[in-house]
Amino acid sequence: MEELRKLAKELLENKTVAAVLGYVEIEPKRTKPIVITNPEDAEKLVFNEYCLNNLAVYLTKARIKNLAKQNGSVLKLGIVAKPCDIHAIIALIQESQLKREDVYIIGMNCGGVAKDFGLEYGADTLASKCVPCETHKPLYSDTTLGAEKETPKVSDEVLDKIRALEKMTYVERFAYFKKEFDKCIKCYACRAACPLCYCQRCITDKTIPRWIESSPHSRGNFSWNVVRAFHLSGRCIGCGECERACPMDIPLSLLNRRMTETAKEAFAYVSGRSLETPTLVGSFDVKDSDELFM
Repeated sequence: MEELRKLAKELLENKTVAAVLGYVEIEPKRTKPIVITNPEDAEKLVFNEYCLNNLAVYLTKARIKNLAKQNGSVLKLGIVAKPCDIHAIIALIQESQLKREDVYIIGMNCGGVAKDFGLEYGADTLASKCVPCETHKPLYSDTTLGAEKETPKVSDEVLDKIRALEKMTYVERFAYFKKEFDKCIKCYACRAACPLCYCQRCITDKTIPRWIESSPHSRGNFSWNVVRAFHLSGRCIGCGECERACPMDIPLSLLNRRMTETAKEAFAYVSGRSLETPTLVGSFDVKDSDELFM
């Protein structure tokens, strides 16, 4: 904790960064994102098992990007990032939404986080995204802090549900997801929380032509959730923020993770793992499989 605060203060004092995106504790077992521009405020920073938000989502916001412009020069943005958050940063760089030299990554070693605020952290409350996580140490960072930790070993319930769905008939799977999507209230919290949903104007906001019904009814709900899953295919980094943000508890990770598995099986590609690798949807190889996965 003290290492983090000291580093953030030095980065701001030395004008290495214009701001540091991090976490502040607002009560025991609960944090929230914070943007620090004053070196003295670095004392507020924390990092623990309740730093749930993926802060990479803020790196593409105009208000945050404008903080980097000071006195005619452009400074870096500092960000406190878990390994899974760094996957999102890598994906943003791969998709030309961010330049590596414009961000100072304070990578934090991580042994997993709680699935929600207020819960006692442990194997029974481990976030589902942490169960299959293979990256406990940052893949890329300018500075790495924190002790290395192992994630508690628990069963992969999301994978179990995916396998159960795969055993269903097409009609049964359709009925299952229709029932789940019928709960959608079109609040778009999933879109707001996702670091890869960075479009200035989403397809759902277009009215001429109207591609997706904006009101929360069965047809529009199904279209929105399926189209979003397709837009994230080969891009989702598995941070799980969309599902955590959903007030209706729609199991969005089932679709997103299955699409991630498909990309890995067909093209040996996992999003947000290498700055040297082109994006899956932005590259073509004649050896790529053209088999349709159902």
